[in-house]
Amino acid sequence: MNLAKLNFNLIVCTYKRAESLLRLLRSVQTQSLYPNRILIIDGSPDNNTAKMLEANQILNLEYFKVDEHDRGLTRQRNYGIKRLNIDCDIVCFLDDDVILEKDYLRKIIGTFILIPEALAVSGYISNDADWQKVEDADETDKDLFTYDGWSRVEGSRFGMRRKFGLAPDKAPGMMPDFSHGYSTAFLPPSNKIYEVEMMMGGISSYRVGIFKKLSFSEYFEGYGLYEDADFSLRLAKKGKLFVNTAASLEHHHDTAGRPDVFKYGKMVLRNGYYVWRVKYSNPSLKATLKWHATALLLTSIRFSNVLTSKSKKEAFFEAAGRLSGWFSLFINAPKPTSYQ
Repeated sequence: MNLAKLNFNLIVCTYKRAESLLRLLRSVQTQSLYPNRILIIDGSPDNNTAKMLEANQILNLEYFKVDEHDRGLTRQRNYGIKRLNIDCDIVCFLDDDVILEKDYLRKIIGTFILIPEALAVSGYISNDADWQKVEDADETDKDLFTYDGWSRVEGSRFGMRRKFGLAPDKAPGMMPDFSHGYSTAFLPPSNKIYEVEMMMGGISSYRVGIFKKLSFSEYFEGYGLYEDADFSLRLAKKGKLFVNTAASLEHHHDTAGRPDVFKYGKMVLRNGYYVWRVKYSNPSLKATLKWHATALLLTSIRFSNVLTSKSKKEAFFEAAGRLSGWFSLFINAPKPTSYQ
């Protein structure tokens, strides 16, 4: 199939990030393959995003302001899906704080043509880590993570996990039976396409047909931490998902609109537990013990950041939130609901 024959829409869900959104849209304007429609789903309580869009005319853009009932990442995504063109083949989702390289959308759409069985394709964040070819890496550095001929710094928390026998035992983008695996950020910039079962939702694209039976779970209210893992794990039960590392973009973290650090820490534990049980509804005793052991180890590491980090207050309250979230699991653990 020719690229030009595929109709694709771009959905950007945004919340109080007018400046970041404008940077993204400017990078969309330079794309070598342009969306048939761009849907901006704005949950901001103010009018700054609307004013910015009025001052900057973007081809094929349509703006939707949602009320409180439809506010929140997963609700805004479901809102956007309902407003796709009837002849739309592919829907691309982008976070409002990313910047695309000029061939990003062409390579994403091209992947669906190259791999007809692909239900979803994710892009690749190029500024997440510094990678080196294995032959150029420092072999004496024990903190290196090596995969498919490339190396990057793994991070001290993974070293600590390894000492306790809690290191991930599956490839990046795949969930171990005790969860806490390597994210797709641990896939190298090899320009290859890798099959995964978890994708970053803010750089993901899907065949529109899957939404006849699937929707984003509204369990993940507001900021929606790990909603992408939930959706992709459910989708992976129905077909194949891929990351194309040649389709690159940059992620410039914008803290606007994020929850307070205590609430964030609590979400890390509760939402992390939720998506683990989406994949493994009846985990073994060993896997259960390893999940809790890893969660507590990571919480203790975050508490230790009170001594080592410049942001001591943030480290303490996030760690306290994680601990609160862990205790809450024994009172009212979240149970995955049916979104197919």
